[in-house]
Amino acid sequence: MSDLTQCVLTPDVPTEGFAPLGAGVHRASTIVFKDAAAYASRGERGREGYSYGLYGTPTTRTLEAKLTSLEGGAWTFLTPSGQAANALAVLPFLAAGDHILIADTAYPPMRDLAETDLHRLGVEVDFFDPRSPDDVASKMRKSTRIVWCESPGSTTMEISDLPRIAAIAHAQGALVGVDNTWATPLNFKPLDHGADIVTEALTKFVSGHSDVLMGSITVRDESLIKPIRSLIGRMGIGVSPDDASLVLRGFETLGVRLRHSERVALDFARRIEGHPLVKAVLHPALASFSDHALWKRDFLGSSGVFSIVFTEEASTQVAASLDALKIFAIGASWGGTRSLAAPMSIKGFRSATAWNGPDVILRLSIGLEDEKELWDDMERFLGVLETRANGAVSDASQRTTRHG
Repeated sequence: MSDLTQCVLTPDVPTEGFAPLGAGVHRASTIVFKDAAAYASRGERGREGYSYGLYGTPTTRTLEAKLTSLEGGAWTFLTPSGQAANALAVLPFLAAGDHILIADTAYPPMRDLAETDLHRLGVEVDFFDPRSPDDVASKMRKSTRIVWCESPGSTTMEISDLPRIAAIAHAQGALVGVDNTWATPLNFKPLDHGADIVTEALTKFVSGHSDVLMGSITVRDESLIKPIRSLIGRMGIGVSPDDASLVLRGFETLGVRLRHSERVALDFARRIEGHPLVKAVLHPALASFSDHALWKRDFLGSSGVFSIVFTEEASTQVAASLDALKIFAIGASWGGTRSLAAPMSIKGFRSATAWNGPDVILRLSIGLEDEKELWDDMERFLGVLETRANGAVSDASQRTTRHG
């Protein structure tokens, strides 16, 4: 065999006895077959077989299998991001003339997908109060194909009674999907509570290091596998095995990271709740939270993400006061090792419910820094916020006096 041919061909080496703890990274586009007959019958390999890199490698299948087991589902698909998972979870089941119901507190890009692209495709869209199964029941139609939930709701943390909503949807033949990114499968298992489809933004807690984008779709029944798999194939969507290996590595520490963030976040939420500039702390595990009993009934734990509603006077000063932070970073994601703070606008993303608080609230994601130093950083921010808020009130009072 010539040197040129030997450069191209890769020798087979024995793998017996090689049993590493970490999953191997299998990169592939083309997959070869032992003979012409095997190639001709490649379509018979089924979803667990290998035929082309786009449809899976041992690395991506390892991550899919881990998620399927934790979610309690029949199969898992990987997608390039959490929002890609949301979109690909609903698109196979909707056509022109169909109807979808979406929680009013859903992730804003999901709302945008519905109001822009689903409308363009002739799908009718309604939003429902996530706290009201009765609202779901009143808005169901014969053409309703999917009821889409996110519990807790994005940023404002409303908890839905998923078993009741699922019973209402299933009675009329509709599927139920849940974006479970806040809780992860360690804190909530939507498929056990009536959901048919669950999505996760693996970008966040599961990968855990703020350096990879990925999402997942897990289905409860095998009948849902083919429609999603077929659409993903037609659209040519796949994920990198290198990225999958990063998510698998992060997955191994998810339990300890999540429990640490849960404990510190709840401690911070309780401390912040008593601050004079704070109107409310939105954290489902707080006894004062309106949906606490529902959270306690269905969830296995909480995460490191919660939100703060400040008084009207203070809310206008939140963004400027964030520059006082030295350890918290300013960023809109969550679930990584670094703690994050992000001011979030609410009122523009509501249509079925009313948001009566200030438009901007502050969402925090607790990471793995020393908790005392992290709390000192939060106190520094609150001190600057208090100074700015008091100054704004004083200026407003002086203007009123001058113009009185």
